Amino acid sequence: MQTSDSKDVEREIVVPGDLLDSSGLTPGPGTFNEGKNIYAAQLGIKSVRQNVVGVVPLSGQYVPDRGDMVVGKIVDVSSSNWLVDINSPYPAPLHVNEVPWRVEFGETKRFMTVGDVVLLKVIDVDETRKIHISMKEDGLRKLTGGMILDISPSKVPRLIGKSGSMIQMLKNSTGCRIYVGQNGRIWIDGDLDNIVRAIKAVKLIEEEAHSVGLTEKVKKLLGDVPEMESETDGRNTYTQ
Repeated sequence: MQTSDSKDVEREIVVPGDLLDSSGLTPGPGTFNEGKNIYAAQLGIKSVRQNVVGVVPLSGQYVPDRGDMVVGKIVDVSSSNWLVDINSPYPAPLHVNEVPWRVEFGETKRFMTVGDVVLLKVIDVDETRKIHISMKEDGLRKLTGGMILDISPSKVPRLIGKSGSMIQMLKNSTGCRIYVGQNGRIWIDGDLDNIVRAIKAVKLIEEEAHSVGLTEKVKKLLGDVPEMESETDGRNTYTQ
């Protein structure tokens, strides 16, 4: 398990126009290319993953992407779907065909209603930003009890940590069940004192996400931290 912040010094903040790559990587979000060169199109942190180079914005609203795990809130209910707030400017309807129950037409409120919190997956986002979400995969569910906390979506990778190390440290230290959505929405459940500890740690990580030595600061805040093994892969960021 890696607990140091040696990688922090390698976190490269870029501004629009900075050269990101000229070796043949694929341009990703937050970039533009001219010939073989790929440049930053926005202020953020350079990210290279699976031969794709992109820029993670330092702040801003969540932009859904295929495969994202998100924590959503039901904001409206119709006869055949639920409208879900996923902390995005784009609406996200959840159709009855995408839940793990058999729902007859007009019976949607029997299963979920306004205010319910759900763990979802973004299945697809088309060119018009129409979002297709689902609850049908293993682990996706309605979340009961607990508390909701929102952070900047751009800080989610730091909250998760390398190979899931940071979020696993929070979970093991507080004993809380924690789900972190790629959309910056976090669900925390446990006894009240430990929920408060977890929230304080999350806020510290959000505020100092780009600082060196963050892991040690979080350890100091949490007190004794037991040894742990990661249960997340950094992309599908939910854990309990």
